[in-house]
Amino acid sequence: MCGIAGYCGTPDQSMPPSALLRRMIGAVSHRGPDAHGVFVDGGLGLAHARLSIIDLATGQQPMASVDGTLHVTFNGEIFNYLELRQELISRGHRFATTSDTEVILQAYQAYGIDCVEKFNGDFAFALWDSRNNRLMLARDRMGVRPLFHATRNGCLYFASEVKALLEVPGVTAELDPFALDQIFTFWFPLSPRTPFKNVYELPPAHVLIAEGGNIKVRPYWKLSYPDAADADGCDRRGEAEIAEELRELLLDATRVRLRSDVPVGAYLSGGLDSSIIT
Repeated sequence: MCGIAGYCGTPDQSMPPSALLRRMIGAVSHRGPDAHGVFVDGGLGLAHARLSIIDLATGQQPMASVDGTLHVTFNGEIFNYLELRQELISRGHRFATTSDTEVILQAYQAYGIDCVEKFNGDFAFALWDSRNNRLMLARDRMGVRPLFHATRNGCLYFASEVKALLEVPGVTAELDPFALDQIFTFWFPLSPRTPFKNVYELPPAHVLIAEGGNIKVRPYWKLSYPDAADADGCDRRGEAEIAEELRELLLDATRVRLRSDVPVGAYLSGGLDSSIIT
């Protein structure tokens, strides 16, 4: 768990941009006690609170690409980063670190915005492309990692938690009655709403692109639910075959989560799912 924060546009002028970023990331410092970092490039600011998991020595963030044109602040893990790293090396890419963070930068250089479709992981990241003056926010397929945003006087602000956005002058914790109605009905507000008015979450499996003064949000993946009446959508395999596939998927999903440079653990509640994983 790390914390990210930042802005794109002209931030509030009541304090220097770097001071604003430090206030924002300071509000979520509990997410990353190992290191804090900020990066400012004109109308773009990134901040990071790091919990060191992979590449303890050279994985500091915000991280820049080798040519200095890309910067990223990233919360989460890219589980298939080793495979993607080898794929990128075969395409001629050269790495300066062993972190999964740099894989995001190099994958963006190779595949552009579509790089997110190649990531198997839990992630929320903000990537700044200075050549195209483009900010890309992305969130993992199931929304494991949080990412919130708000716009104030034409400037886009984003962070891992709402409390970081509340450090921005003018962004207030005003309750949204429509979101409250959804909470009492569904137990949670429906994405992209949050309990706070004018504060939104980036929905799972979506990217936000801020470019040329425009902000666009679009999905990059969605669950597929075949029509029960569609014979082509029916799985005609036997129970034993399907059970074996499930077992292999669970083993693989657990195995790739053990790629860490520090000790890891599992939450064991005694339920069926956590017992199987453990």
